[in-house]
Amino acid sequence: METTQLEDVGQAAEGGTEEGYERGLGSRQVQMIAIGGAIGVGLFMGAGANIAKAGPSIVLMYALAGVVVFLIMRALGELLLYRPVSGSFAEYAREFLGPFFGFATGWTYWLNWVVTGMAELTAAAIYIHFWFPAIPQWFSALTFLVVLFGVNLISVKIFGEVEFWFSMIKVTAIIGMIVIGLGVLTLGFSQVGDTASASNLYAHHGFFPTGIGSSLMTLQGVMFAYLAVELVGVTAGESENPEKTLPKAINTLPWRIIFFYVGALLIILSVVKWTEFHEGESPFVKAFSEMGIPLAAGVVNFVVLTAALSSCNSGMYSTGRMLRDLAANEQAPKIFAKLNSRKSPAFGITASVLLMGVGVVLNYLVPEKAFAYVTSVATAAGIWTWMMILCSHIRYRRALRAGLLRRSPFPAPGGAVASAVALAFLIMVTCFIAYDSEARISLYVGAVWAVLLAGGWFRLRGRERAKAAQSQPGAGTGELSGAGVGE
Repeated sequence: METTQLEDVGQAAEGGTEEGYERGLGSRQVQMIAIGGAIGVGLFMGAGANIAKAGPSIVLMYALAGVVVFLIMRALGELLLYRPVSGSFAEYAREFLGPFFGFATGWTYWLNWVVTGMAELTAAAIYIHFWFPAIPQWFSALTFLVVLFGVNLISVKIFGEVEFWFSMIKVTAIIGMIVIGLGVLTLGFSQVGDTASASNLYAHHGFFPTGIGSSLMTLQGVMFAYLAVELVGVTAGESENPEKTLPKAINTLPWRIIFFYVGALLIILSVVKWTEFHEGESPFVKAFSEMGIPLAAGVVNFVVLTAALSSCNSGMYSTGRMLRDLAANEQAPKIFAKLNSRKSPAFGITASVLLMGVGVVLNYLVPEKAFAYVTSVATAAGIWTWMMILCSHIRYRRALRAGLLRRSPFPAPGGAVASAVALAFLIMVTCFIAYDSEARISLYVGAVWAVLLAGGWFRLRGRERAKAAQSQPGAGTGELSGAGVGE
């Protein structure tokens, strides 16, 4: 790492750039987007399979993963307050690890949300089919796709308001479920009667009924549930007051994890013994059905539908911003850099939505396992993004110690050491994915994606060298301008 490069980067960071976005996301919306990002289909549906594999110890796995996610978010928070920009992950990877890592991170995060959007749209159509079996699934999926597409094109304020209410529904539902569960445990009403007890957490073959190894193997599914918490970082360039709203949103993450994940699962597993839960069903629907509460399936189906639409809405938002960031750095077609009259990256959103639409057709035609495969690919892409955040933070701290960059007003506790620990945890989870025969397909897809990224990068680099040779005859092929800290 060259000192002159770091000084140049530091000066660029101090000055910043005007991205052209509208700072239309208020504190209320950013806070709720952050809360909603921690509650999704991974909790409402995915927890059922994890409970079946790990029993009550799944609570510990969610708590452990939650600690790591908090370390990741604090690392991101320090970088965000050092230089708040939209498309933050790719920007920081580009600055501290080099242009290729910015290129790879931006495109991989885009892939993550496109793939997730494919799954969520199909899931949303299935949830509508629950109530209205006569409506074709493709019609429901297409309707949701068009409506959310319009929301994202109109303005960031409309996106923020829609996401606020989506998140409000999810939060209210979880709170209601916890309150009802506590009532069952303390007052004893409902069909479960005396069988509802905290002893269910250890009475049926112990806290680790399937062994510690089986519990650890659920971490890959658990990490999927936390995908999207980093979305608050994408909002940095469009937040009204990022210096205040972002730290508050990040610092409340532990309480959200404790309440919405650990708290909700503790209540459910106390009310109904873990052996009653199975893969392919929502543990919340199962618990409420066992309690004998009417309309439980319908209520939870509505909440899960909301979670799916919220995820797809967020996906459209983030993919458009990522494509614009890549285009601004000449790492994607220039058309994606354009904003419409409402300051929305319309071309990038449109391209992403078209691919999500193709995914609706594909998911309609493929077997049941396709959803699990898609989520495993999304998890692998999400883990890459988190790794790049941590690596960027470690390099930032190294440059900070050398006195080459300005200090962020929101330093991460534990500094580079905490980021290294979180990075090691993510590597461990990746090893678990490789060990799991079903989830392993995500690594195969990742290998193909890596080849495509490498090919795209070398082609891009060749173009840059050709331009440099034409503009400076006899000066050699030149190097890409704006090299990152890592080059």
